[in-house]
Amino acid sequence: MCLGIPGRVAEIDQEDGLRVGTVDFGGVRKRVCLAYAPEAAVGDYVIVHVGFAISVVDAAEAQRTLAVLRAMGDVLERELGP
Repeated sequence: MCLGIPGRVAEIDQEDGLRVGTVDFGGVRKRVCLAYAPEAAVGDYVIVHVGFAISVVDAAEAQRTLAVLRAMGDVLERELGP
């Protein structure tokens, strides 16, 4: 199973000839390759899988996905907790 996490593009620039961006995942910022999402702009939400933005999504979809991921984390914490 693959898991893509939504994040918001904070900055875009070039690195070694590739379009890359700094993507904010709720306060954690990571460098992400934007080659597969060339339409991504600063402020857009992108779905990131293993360091690559694979699509652009609207803010509402990003928030729904984040809510599901948080709920999954809560369930796992309750099930696997101390």
